[in-house]
Amino acid sequence: MTSETREAFGRVGIWSGALHGARADDAGKGAITEAVAELEELGYGTLWIGGSPSPDDAAAVVAATRTVTVATGILSIWDHTAAEVTARIAAMDASARGRFVLGLGVSHGPMVPQYTKPYSAMVAYLDALDAATPPVDSGRRVLAALGPRMLKLATDRALGAHPYLVTAEHTAEAREALGPDALLAPELSVVLDTTPDRARTIARNMLGMYLQLPNYTDNLLRLGFTENDFEDGGSVRLLDALFALGDAEQVRARTQQYLDAGADHVALQVLTADRGGAGLPRAEWRELAEAFGDEL
Repeated sequence: MTSETREAFGRVGIWSGALHGARADDAGKGAITEAVAELEELGYGTLWIGGSPSPDDAAAVVAATRTVTVATGILSIWDHTAAEVTARIAAMDASARGRFVLGLGVSHGPMVPQYTKPYSAMVAYLDALDAATPPVDSGRRVLAALGPRMLKLATDRALGAHPYLVTAEHTAEAREALGPDALLAPELSVVLDTTPDRARTIARNMLGMYLQLPNYTDNLLRLGFTENDFEDGGSVRLLDALFALGDAEQVRARTQQYLDAGADHVALQVLTADRGGAGLPRAEWRELAEAFGDEL
């Protein structure tokens, strides 16, 4: 990966499951358009459309911005065929297409009825992207990789990896597995609250669902956590390892831990007490941008 590519992603981005413009009403579409335009102006390097976005969701964010990198984080290979995805990307304005990155993942067995042989399914999907006209080449895609096999695939068949719900220790292991040249862009969930118990409650409200998914719990077990850490929404040890909790300066320091561990870019997901990660927390995004300053 070139320094130009790293610069295109920036050091810090925003991950949000609320940027689904294709699913919103007119008022919602307008709110998203305003929000992503502001995020671009604030200087974030990449906008990650979270929560299993569609190709149309991605196209809407690309159309509403001018220069920022836009990525899916993560599009499920079970929800959209490779032919559908390549056609939608090809339909994007040519000047915008170059700043779009296709993030792909295999989702989770409990959420996908047809889930089977996920690794083989991903390989076949990448083959289809390569064979399309025009292709979505490896330099324009990243994989939601946690374990060794998918990390190796992210090195061989993509620009790199976008791991979700991982620790800084996992980031260090992922960097070693990927090698020095692949992109490593982990997601990091953030709670801007300086009361520890309240911040951990917000984190648990988000984490509980993910602790029902074996891909995540298996990865956490590999990292040295135990089944006891998964009880009651997550132990303090687990929460403090997975989340950035506290004020904006504490979030900046936690983000630096991931960068020091080998991340090229960190995608911040802001959680709030009222809406979890489902809203458009524009005040919090502004606060973080001010804290990071030129580091974005």
